[in-house]
Amino acid sequence: QVQLVESGGGLVQAGGSLRLSCTASGGTFSRFAMGWFRQAPGKEREFVAASSTTGGNTYYAGSVKGRFTISRDNAKNTLYLQMNSLKGEDTAVYYCAAAWSSTSGGLRIRGNDYNYWGQGTQVTVSS
Repeated sequence: QVQLVESGGGLVQAGGSLRLSCTASGGTFSRFAMGWFRQAPGKEREFVAASSTTGGNTYYAGSVKGRFTISRDNAKNTLYLQMNSLKGEDTAVYYCAAAWSSTSGGLRIRGNDYNYWGQGTQVTVSS
């Protein structure tokens, strides 16, 4: 059973930065396409960013493109999300997710395409 554990959330002022981490166990991390999602209070879960198995392909939601960077270290079984220029609307619980992938360049942007989810980490941006 694959387990995903997020960390790095917290309270930050608008304009600041945070780096989220997601550490995986119980599976071959390099075989998973990975993604970050978020859910704000009273809103539906939304896609944030996706990475292919190697990290060579990435994709971002328009609302975070240019501010957030998704990356991964397959040797450390860890996915990252560097978040810069944070805004109040970035406040949410952030989740990482893993999807079995048979292709090295594949990306997943729909939540239903993911097989495993972490428990989430809270990010709060104060204005």
